[in-house]
Amino acid sequence: MANILYIEDDLEISKWVVEVLEEKGHKVNWLSSGEGATKIAREVEIAILDVMIPGLDGFSIGRRLKQEYPSLPILMLSARTSVEDRLQGLEFADDYVTKPFYPEELVARIEVLLRRFQQNQTEKVRIGHLDIFLEENRILDHEKNEEIILTGKQYQIFQYFLRHQNQILTKEQLYEGVWGESYLDGDKTLMVHIRYLREKLERDPAKPDLIETIRGLGYRLKI
Repeated sequence: MANILYIEDDLEISKWVVEVLEEKGHKVNWLSSGEGATKIAREVEIAILDVMIPGLDGFSIGRRLKQEYPSLPILMLSARTSVEDRLQGLEFADDYVTKPFYPEELVARIEVLLRRFQQNQTEKVRIGHLDIFLEENRILDHEKNEEIILTGKQYQIFQYFLRHQNQILTKEQLYEGVWGESYLDGDKTLMVHIRYLREKLERDPAKPDLIETIRGLGYRLKI
């Protein structure tokens, strides 16, 4: 089931929509305005936006979300039924539902969008600010919307970490697992690669929160 961002200022409608979606097993992050939407959007699989909300309207928020998260499906809800409004919404949104609507219709529209976007994406793992597309050997910083390019050996080390998430790995395990050779005490090769890996992947390489050093033992990819 999906993790959903839902923005609507009408309390009665919001309660009804949240109840319908949660009955279907979805997790709903409900906001009454666009404040905080960008942050929450990092963790959701679809956004449902009402047009008429306090502050920035749904169109403005939707455009901002689509710019920052191009792969996030957006569904607009609105009492505006004119062709002009629908066209304005569909300039950036992936679907547009007019009020009033039946709950079955809303659920069906959501499921169609989720299937469409999932089919367009390869297998993806999200770790903190990183999206890892496993089949493409590609890493995206979804906060900056920038691709991170690793060298072959750096990616092999990161893949090894991914296969052993939250496990403490010794230098010997890492070296033998990636290089296929026995680790020689005092060899700085692995340490240098870890440093370069952190410089590319961490928000702050000086204070890494992904690849942890476990003093006296080794390293761990913390999820």
